[in-house]
Amino acid sequence: MSQSVSMYLSETWATLYMVLLSSAISYAIGIPLGVILVITGKDSIAPCRPVNAVLGFLTNIFRTIPFLILLVMVLPITKLLVGTTLGSKAVIPPLVIASAPYIGRMVESSLREVSAGVIEAAKSMGASNWQIITKVLLPEAKPSLLIGAAICITTIISYSAMAGFLGGGGLGAIALNYGYYRYQTDIMLISVVILILIVEIVQEFWTRLANATDKRAK
Repeated sequence: MSQSVSMYLSETWATLYMVLLSSAISYAIGIPLGVILVITGKDSIAPCRPVNAVLGFLTNIFRTIPFLILLVMVLPITKLLVGTTLGSKAVIPPLVIASAPYIGRMVESSLREVSAGVIEAAKSMGASNWQIITKVLLPEAKPSLLIGAAICITTIISYSAMAGFLGGGGLGAIALNYGYYRYQTDIMLISVVILILIVEIVQEFWTRLANATDKRAK
């Protein structure tokens, strides 16, 4: 019994490690990507069709590759970056490569919800492009960005569970190794329940945070 508890605790931590670290890195890439996609678009504050087209094309390519295939494709990059292709650490590069474009599109969608009138008002008051991005676009889109964070992070959780197929560790590995290969359905179900609880906590946290920052809800 104590061994089972220790296993669940260890692999739950491994899942949280993969999700938290890859989410942080993915957002560090995805937010600037989303901003650039918006500001370089037609009739935006810094239109640049070539940049927008290239970034949009690359983003779409990486978003369409199934995660399990991507895991295999980036094995050489993973080996180069972290020195191994097994364990929780090895899952971080493919998680980031899969998640950053998805987050970029989510950020782009949120920023496009900001009223053009608000942006024009900022322009008329002499705001620079940087000020429009940091003082208008991002703050005005904050509730939508936070709701998007809930969606993106839960997606990353599901990706991390799939990583068990290639020795990635975490709760997905428990479900696969014990539930699928050894037919221990009870262990698999407990792993799934823990994953569901993590998703529910993440969803509730970011939803509450979004509601707290939404001026329309006050």
